[in-house]
Formats: sequence, structure tokens, C-alpha cells
Amino acid sequence: MGQEIELVRLLDESGAEIGTADKALVHTEQTPLHLAFSCHLLDAQGRTLLTRRALSKLTWPGVWTNSFCGHPAPGESFQDAIIRRAAVELNLVVTDIQPALPDFRYRAVDASGIVENEICPVFTAVFSGDATIAPNPAEVSDWAWADVVDVEEAVAATPFAFSPWLVQQLAEGVYTGGHLQA
Repeated sequence: MGQEIELVRLLDESGAEIGTADKALVHTEQTPLHLAFSCHLLDAQGRTLLTRRALSKLTWPGVWTNSFCGHPAPGESFQDAIIRRAAVELNLVVTDIQPALPDFRYRAVDASGIVENEICPVFTAVFSGDATIAPNPAEVSDWAWADVVDVEEAVAATPFAFSPWLVQQLAEGVYTGGHLQA
């Protein structure tokens, strides 16, 4: 049986949906604008989960980033997509999903030439279980719970070691203004 096609929602410059495309084919040197999300997971101590992207990822393999990202399927809410991707990437259940940067948008070019071009609202969510997780190795090669101030200091010192969307989210204040409070 063939692998199921994952569709992404294509957008025009105003953010209106204009169609769908196969996720496996959409990320190229001319990636069209599409819908995505980023999520910062918090634990009971108020730490955030950083993940290191698997080395097999098409874009930014091996870099550290926010907890997880994804693309809402056609007709899928952000909340449902976040719950789905938390299960797929990290094998866990998240609660208390809240918007942090609802108007976040970025375009970045990987060293390989592949472009990310996304309207990508940023959310926070809470993980209330044990701090040990069992991520999917096809998605995540390493992970660490970190205090927000440590994340900010690490990204300021070595931005090249982090995903460009995380660097931009920090610049836009994802950790300020009470966004990340468990």
C-alpha cells in the first residue's frame, strides 16, 4: 500500500487559501507561500522544549529549534494540527494551546537552496507529564528542556545553530509579554 499524501494549504500574498499541494513536492528552490504553525511547549516548571531536527530532514537538518512545527491539513484547525503533530513528532499529548505570535510569517533559504515560505502562526502549549519524552527519530534527533533566558542567550551567541524561524520568533518577542507562561 502506498504512503498517504500530506497536503499543505497554498496561500496568496494576502493569506487567502488558493489551493493545496503535496508537502513532499512543495519545498523547493521556489517554494510557494503556504500555511504552517510553530509551537513552543512548556512544562510545569515553565521551561520550554527545544528540539534538534533530525539529520534526515530536507531543510535545516541537525539545527536546534522550537518544540515542533507542522502544516494544518485542508479543513484542519490549528488546535487539531498541533495536537496531531505533537503526537507524531514527540509522542505526547499537549493541552492549553494558546496563540503567541498569530501574525508570524517568514521566508528563509537553507544552505541547500531549499526555501521555507510560510505564514506560520506561533502557539504555546503545555505538557503536564513527566519531563522525559520519546521523540520520533525521523523528526527529532535530540531534545532539551531549557529556561527561556538560556534559550535567548544561546540564540544570541550562536544564531547559526538554530532554525531561522526560531531566531525570528525571538526577535519578534515570542518569549516576552507573557507569551510563555505555563
